[in-house]
Amino acid sequence: MFKKSLMAGAIAATLGASGLALADDAASPVSFTGNVGLYSQYVFRGLTQSREKPAVQGGFDYAYNFGPASFYLGTWGSNISWLSDFGTYASSSLEWDWYGGFRGNFGSSDFTYDVGFLYYYYPGTVNPGANSGDTQEIYGALGWKWITAKYSYSVGNKTFAVDDTSGTWYLDLSASVPFGDTGLTGFAHWGDQKYSGTAAFLVGSGIDNDNLFSYEDWKIGLSYDLSKLSKTLSGTTIGTYYTDTDANPLGYTDLGGKNIGDSQWVVYLQKSL
Repeated sequence: MFKKSLMAGAIAATLGASGLALADDAASPVSFTGNVGLYSQYVFRGLTQSREKPAVQGGFDYAYNFGPASFYLGTWGSNISWLSDFGTYASSSLEWDWYGGFRGNFGSSDFTYDVGFLYYYYPGTVNPGANSGDTQEIYGALGWKWITAKYSYSVGNKTFAVDDTSGTWYLDLSASVPFGDTGLTGFAHWGDQKYSGTAAFLVGSGIDNDNLFSYEDWKIGLSYDLSKLSKTLSGTTIGTYYTDTDANPLGYTDLGGKNIGDSQWVVYLQKSL
C-alpha cells in the first residue's frame, strides 16, 4: 500500500507541476498533460489485472508539436496482482509503462495516425523457471473522428510471461461518440489477441499458444464530463463499462480458481490535467 500511495502522490505532484508549466506559456509547441484515476478494478484487453480489486492509475505525457505532427513520450502506471495470482512472480504489484511515438492528421482532414513503441514493465521477484512479464510492442493506429483501428505487434519472444511468442499481435477497433453537448459519451471496443508459437510446457501436448492463449474481447460503456455540473470539475470524468472475452479458462484461470477473462463491470473516476 505504501508503494501504491507513493506512486499516486508522485504522479499527482508531477501533474500539478505540469499544469503550471502549461499555464505559463500557452503558445509553446511543448506541452505536458496527465491524468489520475480511481477504478473499481483494472481491466486490460478484457482481462482483470487486479482480480476485481480497486486500482489507482495515473500517468503523464510530454509532446512537441512541429506543425503537421507531434512527437510524444509518456509513462503510465497501475497496481496489479495477476503475476502473483498465477504464481509467475513471488511478488509483483505494479505495471509501469513507457511509450513514445508520432501522431498527427493527414493534412487538414479528420483522418489521424499514431505510430510508436510501448514497453510494459513489471518489477518484482520472478519465480524460478517462470518468465518475466515485461513486454515490448510496436503499434500503429488510424482514426477518423470517433473511430480508431490500432494494431500492436509484440517484438519480443516472451509476451506477458508466455514464451515462444514471436509474431504475437493484438487488433483493437474502438469508437467513442459524444451525445451532442450533454457531456455524455458512449464508447465501444472489440479486440483480437492472437498468440503464436508453442510455450515450453506445451511441447508434445498437441496444444500451442494459439489454442490456449488467443481470444477476442469486447467492451461497451458510457462516460460523463462532470464540468457540465460545475466549472470547478473541469477535466473530471466518471464512467462505467461492461467487458467480456471468449478466453480459454485453461489459459486464464489463476491459482485461486479465478478466470480473469470472465465478464466484468468497471466504474471509474478520472481527472485530466
